[in-house]
Amino acid sequence: MRILITGSDSFIGTNFRKFSKYKGIEEISVRDSTPEDIDYHNFDVVLHLAAIVHQDNKIPEETYYRVNRDLCINVAKLAMQSGVKHFIFMSTIKVYGRYMQDSGPLSEYSPCVPVESYEKSKFEAETELIKLENSEFKISIIRTPIVYGPGVKANMLSLIKMVEKFPLLPFGGVNNNRHFTYVENLVGFIDRIIETGISGTFLVMDDEGISTTMLVKYLAEGLERKTRLFKLPEIVVRTGYYLFPKYFDSLYGSFKIDNNKTKEILKYSPPYSTEEGIEKMIYSYLNQKNINPF
Repeated sequence: MRILITGSDSFIGTNFRKFSKYKGIEEISVRDSTPEDIDYHNFDVVLHLAAIVHQDNKIPEETYYRVNRDLCINVAKLAMQSGVKHFIFMSTIKVYGRYMQDSGPLSEYSPCVPVESYEKSKFEAETELIKLENSEFKISIIRTPIVYGPGVKANMLSLIKMVEKFPLLPFGGVNNNRHFTYVENLVGFIDRIIETGISGTFLVMDDEGISTTMLVKYLAEGLERKTRLFKLPEIVVRTGYYLFPKYFDSLYGSFKIDNNKTKEILKYSPPYSTEEGIEKMIYSYLNQKNINPF
C-alpha cells in the first residue's frame, strides 16, 4: 500500500508517518511543487492535509477558498486521472457551525451550517469531492475536533504553557462537554479507513467528552503543577461571551458529538482515552523541553 500525504511537515502528517501501521508513506509539499508536477501514478491512497487551518484576520477570505477548496479539488482530480483509488480529506468539526447549547449531540448526518471562511471552504471542498466519487475512486471525509498529541501547537500548546506558568486559573466548576482527538487515535481511524477502503463521512474523536475543568486538571497532573482553579462569577462569563464570543465559547461552551455510526461502520474504537492521550502529549512536551531548554 503506497500512501501520498499532500502537505509537508504538518502536525497530523508527522504523527501519521510515526504511528501508522503502513510504511509506504511519502510526503510532498504543495507549496514547493504545484499539483500538476506531482506523479500520482505509484500511489494507492492520497491523504490530503494541505490547508490553512487557523483563523487569522490578516488572511484574505479568498485565500481560504483557494487553498482549502480549490487546491484540494485540483489534487483530487489529478489523483483520480492518475489511477489513485482512494482520496482521504481531512475536514473539521467546525463545518457544523455554531453549536446550540442544550441541544443534542451532532452526528455524521447532522446538517452543516458553517459560519466563517475556514469552515465554509472546508465544507465546499467536501461537497465538490463527493461529486468526484465513482466505483474506481473512493472519497473518505474525516471531520474531527481539536487534534492533540506530541508536537501539538496552536490553542492546546497555549493552554499547556498557561497551566505551566500560572498556579491560579479561572477554570473551576466549568460543566461543559467537548470532545478532543488524540493523534494516535486519529491515525488508527485513518489506518482503518485505508484498510477497509470504505468511503463516506466519518467523525473521529476520543470516546468521552470532557469539561474544561477536567482538561486543565489533566494537564496540571501531567506537568506536576499544583494548580488551583476558581470559578468565575456568572456575570463575568456572560460579559466574556459578549466581548469575546469565540474564545469564551471554546472554554466554557459545550460541543457534543456522537460518532457511534463511524465506529459501527469501521468496526473500530479508539484505543486511548483523553486522559491517556494528554499524559502521552505532556510526556513528549517535557522531553522536548529537556532536549531544547532554551
